[in-house]
Amino acid sequence: MRRLLPTLLAVAALSACAMTSSSVITAKGVERETPKDPPIKETVRGLTSFGHALFAATAKPGANTVLSPLSIGYAFGLARAGAAGDTATELDAVFGFPSGGPHTSLNALTRQIVTTDAPPPLPEPDAERDAQAGAPEPPVVGIANDLFTQEGLDVKPEFLRTLAAQYGTGVRQVDFTGDATEVINAWAEERTAGRIRKVFDDLPARTRLVIANAVYLRADWTVPFTDAPEEGAAFTRADGTTTRTTLMRKDGFLPYAAGSGWQAVELRYAGDELAMWVLLPRAGGSPGDLLSPAVMAEVARELEERPVRLAMPRWDFSTSLDLAEPLARLGLRGTDYSGITDGALLDQAVHRANITVDEWGTEAAAVTGLAFAVSGPPAPEAEVRADHPFAFAIVHRPTLTPLFIGQVGDPAA
Repeated sequence: MRRLLPTLLAVAALSACAMTSSSVITAKGVERETPKDPPIKETVRGLTSFGHALFAATAKPGANTVLSPLSIGYAFGLARAGAAGDTATELDAVFGFPSGGPHTSLNALTRQIVTTDAPPPLPEPDAERDAQAGAPEPPVVGIANDLFTQEGLDVKPEFLRTLAAQYGTGVRQVDFTGDATEVINAWAEERTAGRIRKVFDDLPARTRLVIANAVYLRADWTVPFTDAPEEGAAFTRADGTTTRTTLMRKDGFLPYAAGSGWQAVELRYAGDELAMWVLLPRAGGSPGDLLSPAVMAEVARELEERPVRLAMPRWDFSTSLDLAEPLARLGLRGTDYSGITDGALLDQAVHRANITVDEWGTEAAAVTGLAFAVSGPPAPEAEVRADHPFAFAIVHRPTLTPLFIGQVGDPAA
């Protein structure tokens, strides 16, 4: 079937704590903590608001888009442990991080959302499935953190302690004048079951540290789309032109909500903890507006099972972003991460995500990469017919954490 998301950062640093092997450095004697009363709701509100703001800043009207607020949040959450001065203040404002930092919340969310700590299995080549037969497989959700540092660079002990206590990781030594880019890209490919094979095109020799987080999702619908699809259906793009596509169809009791100018239907994945919200504006409306925290909260309140006739397309697309410029517009201009190592400055910020949706379920992956250099400091009751641009959000239902958000502007693209 498919996969999920990753997140990455490229920074610059190493450390002064115990080395567990010839190439890995960790905080000596520090075990991963089990947080008590972490501010999860505040952190999720921040991620939801940030996701909507980034989407509004980067998504082009009518263009297919997929982002992972959770992946980007993890990447910058890890970096927040080493942010200094105004940079730390700006991170908290842009991401809505709690005053005590996001670390205990991200630790707790990992424990609630993740189903496996191991790399996700690769899909079977040329595997065929019958939507009419067989039980859905349990979801696979992976969130992995790793750091890659230049050999001989000193990472500050307090930063290493946070990594170990809240993220369960240390740092790996690599050579940024040699094969570090290939090593990091291979890590991302492994952690996304091959969906994302490249984080960075190339890392300059001045890079000294990469903090990497990978999130991956593969999930079957609780009930697949088994009704005969509608072939050759017209899908009206945002500019009024049309394209022909196949609409998957399903009739039955589904969680449904409606508000001023929009409809929403919830499609649950096996196990019921994960779901996709299909957020459909009235024709001509903006899908992105439906990803706002206010509408997302209204959807969560109003969803109620009722007979629904649903028709929507399959989709399969990806998004690549240079995060530096849109994040600067959102208020993140600081580059001082000297809490990681003296002189660490943010040099690159990239995000890659992809998603595949069909009759059986969803596979998605995302990577965020932040690169740092070291220098001086500075008939039914409702019918939902997604035949025009619409938004989607994959959420962890118990916490309402947005794993992925996006819009489908042209399923044939």
